Parts: sequence; structure tokens; C-alpha cells
Amino acid sequence: MTRSWSRRTFLRTTSGTALTLGAIGSPTLTSQATAADAFSDLRAKWRTLILGTGFTPTAEPFKSRLTHLGTRATDYQATMSPATGSLWPDLVWTDPEPDTDQASFGFSAKMNESYSRLSSMAQAYCQPGTGLTGNATLATDIVNGLDHMHTQIYNEEQTRYGNWWNWQIGAPQALLDTCVLMYDQLTATQIANYCAAVDHFVPDSAVTSYTGTSTGANRVDLCRVLILRGVVGDNSAKVVLGRDALSPVFPYVTSGDGLYTDGSFVQHSTVPYTGSYGSVLLGGLGILFALLAGSSWAVTNSGRQIIFDAVENAWAPFLYNGLIMDNVSGRAISRGISATDPEHIQADDHLRGHSILASIALLAQGASTAENARWRGLVKGWIQRDYYSPPMSNPAMGLASLARLKSVMDDTSVTAIAEPTGHRLFSSMARATHRRPGWAASISMANKRITYYETGNGENLRGWHTGSGMLYWWGDSYANGQYSDAFWPTVDPYRLPGTTNSRIALADGAGGDWGASKPDVNWVGGATDGNRAAIGQYLRGLQSTLMAKKSWFCLDDSIICLGAGIKSTDGATIETVIENRNLGISGTHTLTVNGTVKPVTHPWSETLNGATWAHIAGMGGYVFPGGTIVKALREERTGKWSDINRGMSTTAITRRYLTLYTDHGTSPFDAAYAYILMPGANTTQTAARAANTGWVQILVNTDIQQAVHVPSLGFTGANFWFGGTVGTLTATAPSAVMITEKSDGTAVICVSDPMRMQTSLTLTWNRAVSAVTSKPSTVTAATTGSSLTLTFGDLSGTAGATQKITVTLG
Repeated sequence: MTRSWSRRTFLRTTSGTALTLGAIGSPTLTSQATAADAFSDLRAKWRTLILGTGFTPTAEPFKSRLTHLGTRATDYQATMSPATGSLWPDLVWTDPEPDTDQASFGFSAKMNESYSRLSSMAQAYCQPGTGLTGNATLATDIVNGLDHMHTQIYNEEQTRYGNWWNWQIGAPQALLDTCVLMYDQLTATQIANYCAAVDHFVPDSAVTSYTGTSTGANRVDLCRVLILRGVVGDNSAKVVLGRDALSPVFPYVTSGDGLYTDGSFVQHSTVPYTGSYGSVLLGGLGILFALLAGSSWAVTNSGRQIIFDAVENAWAPFLYNGLIMDNVSGRAISRGISATDPEHIQADDHLRGHSILASIALLAQGASTAENARWRGLVKGWIQRDYYSPPMSNPAMGLASLARLKSVMDDTSVTAIAEPTGHRLFSSMARATHRRPGWAASISMANKRITYYETGNGENLRGWHTGSGMLYWWGDSYANGQYSDAFWPTVDPYRLPGTTNSRIALADGAGGDWGASKPDVNWVGGATDGNRAAIGQYLRGLQSTLMAKKSWFCLDDSIICLGAGIKSTDGATIETVIENRNLGISGTHTLTVNGTVKPVTHPWSETLNGATWAHIAGMGGYVFPGGTIVKALREERTGKWSDINRGMSTTAITRRYLTLYTDHGTSPFDAAYAYILMPGANTTQTAARAANTGWVQILVNTDIQQAVHVPSLGFTGANFWFGGTVGTLTATAPSAVMITEKSDGTAVICVSDPMRMQTSLTLTWNRAVSAVTSKPSTVTAATTGSSLTLTFGDLSGTAGATQKITVTLG
């Protein structure tokens, strides 16, 4: 779609003298006209990209969304009251925040929110069906609001204060979007003023070096500002600068912010952020690629393919039935219900996931034909399977994103693609995903490179233990609201499922802002063949003396969880949380232990002596090899979003929880645990697994090694915290080893160096092997016969990646 020139646009972009002299058709005028056409085309395209296209405004869900947009805009218009230090009485920006680096909910944020309201009003003016479409009074008020903001605060004379993001990304993006939407209502002077303000706060130097706040998703956002500033101000140099400044975002990185070859995405140097900053990066690149495509400024850098590859390498592994897993969303997990807009849910795992689906659908437009078809199939599958939070009912999703998803849903040529199965290990961000038919799980860890958790801007104040081995899991038709339904403000933050924690009291934001808290450990990672895995974490407690070795062996229908060497010396109680299920407002899911049904009242607690198995109705089973003591707890917990995020709602929320945990006591010296998680299993299956005492052989569970053997699967997994011998395996140095013996007489041996420190390693398998059929270059020697000996060279540069060897058994 190409908008026609307005008379003002024509006069502003051509020479009055040339017109007087009748120089129509001269090279200079032709060049100017061509440039004006190009910028006009980009403005028209941007309108389409941010407003959406191809939807019927009188059909749902668009009709009600447009009506709601009109209602909000009407309210904003009615309450707008320009005054010194504010445009709205509830958004006063006059005083700098006392903590100039942190208060995202402070005064600079209110300046940013003021621009966001003007943008919403402009959308209501431009969109059909809002009741305000083309309303002249609204247009006047929007323009007056822009002038007031420029005069009062966002101008080239203003000194920045508070959170940098509000000045360099939030406010200018909303301002420039509004300028595009209201372009024909603005004078040349107004546009020049607004562009000068953007130039002041986002100078060219903002993208001179790829450091600090100008990396990853932030860099893409800054480039969007520069490109749109060029589009609004007819400035080709700005568009070129913004486009070319995207280039450092594309290549794989080996440290710090960006995409890694193993699919990891890190922002703020130490935080796994695929689901939040990664979403911004994906969406930002997608919309900029689409904007510039077909123009003389098109993004042609070959590094674009890395972004395309990352759709399935980085984002898809963390998407499940429409949600994006919380363990790659950083402090965004604490953003629930806004304090300033209580009817608006800021985000949860499903709402964040839907935005990524829409971004993938947009990015697909610039990808290859094969990629476009496959990604649309993936998106359609995720949309169809999200029974918990249907994307088309997402209250946080914009009309343009809804339109993109609707186009995929309605496209009969697109066949929905099922959830993939398999295992992915993201060594560079200490995460793993395990996906099986009917369920998916993910593990969160921390090490010298990856933080326990991120807090900052008063957000995620109690996420302390999310990196302490938290084991998330979801079912295909159940448990998809486990972390969505007010989990984070109501759960006991010391009892996150899968974690081993000290009950020592921690202050809000303990450990420091922006991912400052990292444990002084190297051994975190594992080995995988792409279907099964052996994963381990050397755990050190946050601000406690806790130390532990934790292992997860991820198999076909279950995950075997081991812990050993659990100790502390600071007088605090240490617990391992087997499960902590969010039962919602009134859930009474039956708990069965060793065949006995337990009470469903809240509160209720019991010490379960000699437990060999437990089952939570509608969820899954838990098996305790050899029997153990488990504590069970039902409770109602009340919290507020503002407890974990100072900018969120102060309304109290209550949810019910069913918790299973092991109490290791006060200052334990060498405690241990072992259990098997069976997502989706029924009571019969759980009891049968417990009765089959030979199904798993726990070879060793100490702080030296942890290893299991499952004969029926031909599986052996071993985490060597130090070198030594475990069963038929001997390793000369710390390593993770996983072996699968197959029925065709072959075996796959997977080895890794989670510490990233081994310059040599020798692994001996006391099993007859006749030949090595494939091996990586890191294997410098292989001896076969009555046993197999593999000699590895320097593994320190492999970034913890799995080295896979295939052999023929003797």
C-alpha cells in the first residue's frame, strides 16, 4: 500500500525556487521526488506493520479489541490535562528518581507512559471501529499532547535522569510511532522538533560500539529508533546507520550478550533471556526486515540467516503449547498485574509466548519458502494446542500481532506441526529442555557465567533460587497453568520444585541487581544424544554455606533425580523440593502415597515414612527407590504481585499448593536424595514402576560421582564430579558421560567437559567393542577389543558441548 503525498509533504521535500522556475523534471527535483516517495512508502508500510492488516474490524476478536481501544483512548483524551511537569495528573515526571539507575516505575517511566498513551490515542484515531476513527478533536489533542511533551521534557535541552531505557527506547519508539500515524496532522516544524529531541537522546554514538546497553535486544531497539527517526524525518543517513548497526547482532557469540551456537540467548551478560529480551530481538528484527524489504535500504547482511536458523535452534525448544518457558524470561516472570492499570495483565508464560509466535509469523515473510511453510506450521500447532490461554483471547497482544496469528489459523494450506520430542542442552546458559510425547520439562542451573537469577528496577525481588536446579514441567493437556496462574507471587520462594535450598532468610533482591549473583562453580552441564541426557549441577547456595551435587538423568517416560554431598554449616534447615504444584484457587487434587489416599483439606501436613511412591491426581507420579521419608504439605498461600515487583498490583491473591519435599535437617553434613519424576503417569503406572525395583540401578550417589543404569533402555549415565570408576566406566577427569546400547549391536557414547577446563581426558568402558564407526576430532585415540578406551585432547574450548562417538559392540 502506498499513501499519496500530502501537499505539505511535497512542499517540504522540494525546492520552492525550482517550482517557481518551472524546473519540473530536472535531475535535482526528480531525485528529491524519488526520495520523498521512498520515505512515504516506508511510512505507509510502518502504519500497516503496527496497525495490522487483513482483518475484519467487525469480526471478533478484533471488534471488541477495537472498541476497547476506543474506550481507552476516550478516557485518555478526557483526563489529559497539560500542566507543568505532566500531561496527565497521574503521570507526573517533574522530580528525578532518588536512585537514578533503577526506578523503572519512577518519574522517567511516567514520561514514557505519557508517550505510550498518546500512541494509543493515535492508533484509535487511525484504526477502524474504535468510535474515534478520523476524529478531528482527537487529532488536535494528540498533536497538542506531543507539543506539550516536547516543550516540557523531551527536547534537546533536557538532561536525562532515571532509567536510560525510557529516554532511549521506550519514549522515542512511542513518539515516532505516533509521528508516523499522525504525519499529515504535523507541521514541518513539529517534525523537525521531535526529530531533534530524538537525536539528542539517541545520538549516532548510541550505536558506535557494541557494548553496555547497546547489545542484543537493546541494540535492535536502538536501531529501530534510528531507522524510524530517519523515516519520519526523511533522513537516509539515519536509516542507513540504523540498518548497518544491526550487523553486530547477527553473529554467534562466545561470551556475553547474544546468540550462541548451542541455541542459548543471553542478555545482561549473565541472564538466559530467550523469552523476554530474546522476544524483543526476534520481534524487532522481524518488523525491521519487513519494513526495509524491497526498498533501497533492505537488510541484506548474510548474518540474517543466523536469526532465521535460531527460530528452531533457540526459540522453538522453549515454546510448548503456546507458552514460553519461564526459566528463560529473567525478571519478566515478576510482571503480573500492573499497579497503574489493574485490568491489564502484563505478562505470563503464555502471553509472552504468543508474542513470539506472532514474531515468528512475521519473520517468516522474509525467510525462504521452506522456512516460511514450516514456521507457519509450527505456529499453527502452538496456537491450536494452547487450551489454557487461547492466543486470540490474549489481552496483552496488539491488533497487528493478532492479525498475523489469525492469518495462520485461517490458512487451510498450513498443516499444524506437532510438538517435537527430544532433548536439548544449552550449556552456554545453563539450561536444558526435555520433551517427550505428552509432556515437556526444563531445568535451570547457575554457574560462574550464568546468574542464579536477575533482579533490577525493583523487579523479581524473590527469584533467588530459580537457578538452584529448578525443574519445571508441563503436560500436553494438563498443568499448563502451573506457572501462569499467579504462581510467582504466591509460591513459597524457598520451595521451588526441583531445587535444593537453605531456609536461611534472604532479603529482597539478595545478591545484587542485573545478574550480579553468580556461584563460584564450573561443573554445570551434561551430555546428550538428542533424546536422553545426563545433566549435573554443582550447587552452592546464594548467601549460604550450602553445597550439593545434583544430577538429572532424562529418559523416555521419566527423569531420575539424584542429590548427594548436601551440606551446610550456618545452622539453617536444608530442603530438597520434590514437587510444589499450584492447584489454583480451589484445587483438591488427590494425593496417593503407597496406595493410601491422603486428606484433601487445606491446611494439612504429614511426614510420610517409608514412602516408595506418590501420585498427584491429574498430574503425575513420583517414585522413591528403596523408600524414603517425604514431607507432604497442603496450604493456601497469599501474596501480591507488588511483593516481588514494586511496580505491580498490591491486591492480595490466594492459591492452593501441594508440596512434597525432603527435609535434610539443620546443617546436614552428607545428605542425599533420589526420586523419579513421571509426568502424566497414573497411579497404576507409578505403583508398577515402584514395584519394579530392578528398573533402575543407582550405581553411585555421592559427591564424587552420581550414576545410574537402566537395563531395559540400555542406558548408563554418569556424572564424574572428579575422576574415578563407576560400574563399567572409568574417567580420568571430571566429565559427564551417557551411553545408550541399541538392539542393532551398536552403542552411542556421549561425553562432555561441563567445567570447560579439561586439556585431556581418557574414558574407559569395560565393554567389548569391535569398532569405532564415528568420532569427533576431539578424540585423538581409540582402542577397541575387550574394552574401549577413548583418549580426548583439549576439551576446554568446546564450551561444554557433547562429543558423540558411535561404536559397534563386540
